[in-house]
Order: sequence, then C-alpha cells, then structure tokens
Amino acid sequence: MPSEFQSVVSEVSVPPLTRPQLAEARRMRAVELFEQGRPHAQIAGMLGVRPESVRRWKRQWEQGGAAALRRSPATGRPPKLDDAQVEQVRAALEQGAQAHGFEADLWTLERVGLVV
Repeated sequence: MPSEFQSVVSEVSVPPLTRPQLAEARRMRAVELFEQGRPHAQIAGMLGVRPESVRRWKRQWEQGGAAALRRSPATGRPPKLDDAQVEQVRAALEQGAQAHGFEADLWTLERVGLVV
C-alpha cells in the first residue's frame, strides 16, 4: 500500500454508529440471512437478538421488502436550532464553562441554557 494512501486513510475519522444505525444494520443483516434460508433461531443467535424479533422482521420483510426494515425518520417537534447554530453551541461548549465566565469548568443545564 502506498504511503500516501496510508496517510490519507489514517487522517479520516469515522464517527461511531448511533444506536438506530446499528439496529438498522442488524435488520439489514437479517435480510441477507433470510435470503440464505437460515432458520430464525440461527439468525437470532448470530445477531444477538430474540427469535421473536427475527420473526417480526421476517413478516415485515415479506410484506414490504428490505425497505420495510429501514429506519423511519424521527418524529416530533422540529429542532429550534439550525445546523450552523448547533455547531456554534458545540464550539462554545468545547471551550469550557470557564471560558464563558463561570468559576468552575463544569457544564450544568442552567449554564448551557445561558450560553445558548
């Protein structure tokens, strides 16, 4: 492997998967195993889930294909901050509480609210 490629690869940081992403990945792996004709109990053991979950996923897969097992968009109230504002808050929090005039470098809900 060329050293240029190694340096580029080592600089790439991949964020860890979120719980919903991991759950979806598990369901997509189950689809692959359904297509191989594996038994429910074996799939459950391989994925570390209960057989009831595998049966439910299989029913959903049979009715709607792999798309039926994809994550649904989050519901609820729309966010009050846009992406740029979230980044501003993140940057402020990374500076620490003392950088914003607090005695101790401890973030509390009240302090975060004041900064926001």
